[in-house]
Amino acid sequence: MPLFPSYFLGGFECSIHRLRGGRRLDVVAATAHDRFAAEDYARMRDAGLLAARDGVRWHLVEPEPGRFDFSSAVPTLRAARDAGVLVIWDLLHFGWPDHVEIWDASFPARFARFAGAFAELHRDEVGGTLYAAPVNEPSFLSFAGGQEGFFNPFARGRGDDLKAQFVRGSIAAIEAVWAVGPARIVHTDPIINIQADPTRPQDRGVAEGYRQSQFAAWDMIAGRQRPELGGDPKDLDILGVNYYGQNQWFHNPFGRESVLLVPSHPHHLPLRYMLREVHERYGRPLFIAETGTEGDARAEWLHYVGREAAAAVQLGVPVGGICLYPVVNHPGWDDDRHCLNGLWDYPDGHGHREADGPLAVSWSTNRAYSTSCSRATQSRKRPWT
Repeated sequence: MPLFPSYFLGGFECSIHRLRGGRRLDVVAATAHDRFAAEDYARMRDAGLLAARDGVRWHLVEPEPGRFDFSSAVPTLRAARDAGVLVIWDLLHFGWPDHVEIWDASFPARFARFAGAFAELHRDEVGGTLYAAPVNEPSFLSFAGGQEGFFNPFARGRGDDLKAQFVRGSIAAIEAVWAVGPARIVHTDPIINIQADPTRPQDRGVAEGYRQSQFAAWDMIAGRQRPELGGDPKDLDILGVNYYGQNQWFHNPFGRESVLLVPSHPHHLPLRYMLREVHERYGRPLFIAETGTEGDARAEWLHYVGREAAAAVQLGVPVGGICLYPVVNHPGWDDDRHCLNGLWDYPDGHGHREADGPLAVSWSTNRAYSTSCSRATQSRKRPWT
């Protein structure tokens, strides 16, 4: 069976974290996806995008400790259900309620209660199997918010501590969701390639150490590292690899602007080999959970990713899908600029969104790749079935 109802998915940006200045983001509201969820999901269905990523806004659902109000989530749940679109629901997408202390020992249990309550809602409103992503990009969020301090909770030197908290929370949330009913658990994180600059061969060991750190959260969830956190192989279900043009670079020990290894760079590692490494390491079903870029480069980027996914399948990697992320344009986090990075633009007063012509053509062309990928993936023996 295919991993999802369609090979291509559409992802709705759903970040809700607080910025350093104190402003809380709510990108679901900023894109009017909350107002026009029915139109958005009907549009996806009509375009052949039968699977999506979306988010549950925890800060709205639990306005005070222990009181759950799912009025912000129910319309979106019903819209996806009525359109026949399967949704992977992000439970923690970079943010949490102000009354949740992320460093406290109570965090895993509190997160689990929220996850379990949402699972009950999904069971009652949608039924069937819930697809849930407990913590979006725990490795990146631990680095940005716990190690380097440019993201909430704005700590420095505590990246490992924060990652352990997210792992504890993920494991607790998984158990809470499974206690309610059938569920597939999706774990998303960026895949990266860090190399030493050829002029500095002495940096190879350090660069490789940083590169290997991309696997730490998944290893912890599977119980390969830090077994005291409670990880188990059964908890590592579907892997969602996030990949952008910024995911490969030369290690820079001097703090200068990094050299990005874009596809045209002679040291660029084709994405197919990065996907193969993830598959060989874990043997789990995987898909490209986020990919995209801005402006006129959107169509060319999708062509590259589509070709690489097809090439990875030929290498024996069961790439189960590609998620256009985001599927609708959104305002910039810090400056509210109009980010032209989606398949569809801001809505008019009736929920209509204009499509980006070149990206729409590229996506249609790539559907040929998706057909070959789906057939090849289904023909291969998969150890998780």
